[in-house]
Amino acid sequence: PEECAVFHCRGCWTVLGDSLQLCAPQGPQLGFLVCFKVTGDVIWEDSLLVGLEGPLLGCAYYALSCRSCGLAVGFILYSAASDLAHLRGLFCFFKDSIVCYLLGNKIIEASKVDFPAVTVKE
Repeated sequence: PEECAVFHCRGCWTVLGDSLQLCAPQGPQLGFLVCFKVTGDVIWEDSLLVGLEGPLLGCAYYALSCRSCGLAVGFILYSAASDLAHLRGLFCFFKDSIVCYLLGNKIIEASKVDFPAVTVKE
């Protein structure tokens, strides 16, 4: 959006990140946003998980959750197939787990926000 956005946990409204750190908004088929940095209220597990279905099938990743309420909010890819390899080590938020506060006093579902086309593939 032309305005900046702040990403909040859907469960408790804790601030998780913002659109200034957004580096790769993914298409609706994947359902997540990718950021370079997040707030200290995003925590991740020490153990790796393996995706058994969907876009993370066969990927190894660390689960991200909200420090305040414990809601699963995303993941950090550790290993992935070539189509997602460029996202390794970045913070990926599930669009269904966050809401966006647009700095013009508007709250909107993350899945309904069109962020500018930015990519880390290059």
